[in-house]
Amino acid sequence: MNKEQLISALSRLIGEEHVLPDEPMSGHTSFRIGGPADFFLEPKQKAQLAGLLRLLEEERIPYFIMGNGSNLLVADEGYRGAVIRIGKNMGHAEVRGDQITAECGALLSGISALASANSLTGFEFAGGIPGTLGGACVMNAGAYGGEMKQVLREVTVLDEKREIRVLKNEELELAYRSSIFMRTPLIALEAKIQLAHGDREAIEGLCADLRERRQSKQPLDLPSAGSTFKRPEGYFAGKLIMDAGLRGYRVGGAMVSEKHCGFIVNAGGATARDVRELISAVQARVFELYGVALETEIRMLGAEP
Repeated sequence: MNKEQLISALSRLIGEEHVLPDEPMSGHTSFRIGGPADFFLEPKQKAQLAGLLRLLEEERIPYFIMGNGSNLLVADEGYRGAVIRIGKNMGHAEVRGDQITAECGALLSGISALASANSLTGFEFAGGIPGTLGGACVMNAGAYGGEMKQVLREVTVLDEKREIRVLKNEELELAYRSSIFMRTPLIALEAKIQLAHGDREAIEGLCADLRERRQSKQPLDLPSAGSTFKRPEGYFAGKLIMDAGLRGYRVGGAMVSEKHCGFIVNAGGATARDVRELISAVQARVFELYGVALETEIRMLGAEP
C-alpha cells in the first residue's frame, strides 16, 4: 500500500491522533537532536501493539521501539521507518504489597515517587534516571550503586511470534547496561518490581540526597542523553576524558561537559554528526593516551553519516 493508505491503516489501529508522519525526532529526545521519522506512532494500550507490528512487518516497514528518548541519538537524516513510543499512554503503575506492577511506559521518577509514598525501599537509585521502565529493563539501568537487576522480579514481553510471555529475573540476562532485549526481538510490556517495606521518612531522605547529588554533579541545564560512555573496567570514563584534557572540547554544537566529562551535551544547535564526531575524537584521544577503549552507552538510530 502507498503512504496515504498506510497512514489510514495505522490510524484505524491506534487512532489518527497517534499517527504522526514525517515527525522530527528532535522533539522526542532529550538531546533535542534528530531528523524526521517516516512515522511516529504512540499506541494507547498493549493490546494494540501486536496488530501494529503485524501491519508494519507485512508492509516491510522497519520499526524501532523507544521509551522517553533520554538515551537516544537520532541521525540528522532521520529514520526511514516507524518509531513506536511506549510512553504515557502505557504508563499505569500500582502497588501490591511490597511489589509494584507497572506498564513499561511508566517513568522511573513516577515509580520511585509511588514507592516512597507507600514506604517501599529499593528503588531510590532510579528516581533521578529520566527514562521509562521499558528502557530501564532493556539497558539494565542503574545509578548510585543500584540497578534494575536488583529489583526486577519478572517482565511481561511480546516475543518474536507476537505472543505474550513472562520472563523471570534470571531469564533476562541482566548485566552491566545489557539484557536479553538487546540480543533478541522481545518487547517489554510490563514489569513487576520487588521492593521491601521501610521507613517513609528515611526513603524520602535518601531520594532527596540522591537528587541533590545528581543536580550538583551532572549537566542537567543542557540537553544530553545522559552518560555517554559505559564505565570501563577499572576506570571511570569521565575521569579519563578529563585527564586527557578534553573538558569543554567541542565539535560544532556538541561539547564535552565542563561539569561532568562523562557527558556530551548539546551546547546549542548540535547535530547528530557533531555528536558522533566528538564521540570518535574522545575515544581516539583516550585510547591514544591510556589504551582504554571507551564504549558508548547511548543508543543510535538512523544511518550513520
